[in-house]
Amino acid sequence: MEGGEGWRRHCWRQARENLLPHLPVEVVRLRVRRAAELGLDYRTYASVRAASGHDVVAFLFSSNALRLLPPVPALPEDRQARLASLSGCGRIALVQGQLAPEAAMQAGQGVIDRAHPAPYPLAPFPALREAIAAAHQGFPRDGVVLIGDMSLERDWSVAGRLAGYLPAERYFSSLSAAR
Repeated sequence: MEGGEGWRRHCWRQARENLLPHLPVEVVRLRVRRAAELGLDYRTYASVRAASGHDVVAFLFSSNALRLLPPVPALPEDRQARLASLSGCGRIALVQGQLAPEAAMQAGQGVIDRAHPAPYPLAPFPALREAIAAAHQGFPRDGVVLIGDMSLERDWSVAGRLAGYLPAERYFSSLSAAR
């Protein structure tokens, strides 16, 4: 698209306006229900879905986002409740530092489906991509959203070509706002 930022913004708005009225009401209702199952507000869910073209099928949670800290990690009650409320999606922990995946599984017993080592913070892009691919194995990458708590974790989403990235503060605070 040629032109400046204003022109691109206009084109984007026009494209969205042309798309939105064509969604049947029943489809919107189904998507609102699906967003609630995933613990997302509709606007966030629709944005991820529009960007990736696919439904969200799993979440990757960094151990920072889950507030899992060594030596004996414990999943805080708000995180535990939030993960327990999710349905129809995978819940995968990416554990960092000295925390072992087994310890994360024990801390999130019943609410974390599996845990994997997170990429090293300053790893090269191909290593990031491999670590993220190993973690979401079994789920299509364009249906996986990363919930992180540090700016470097956003790079993991880009390297893994995931559907999106959400800051932990936004993801976990939206639950209390929705209630």
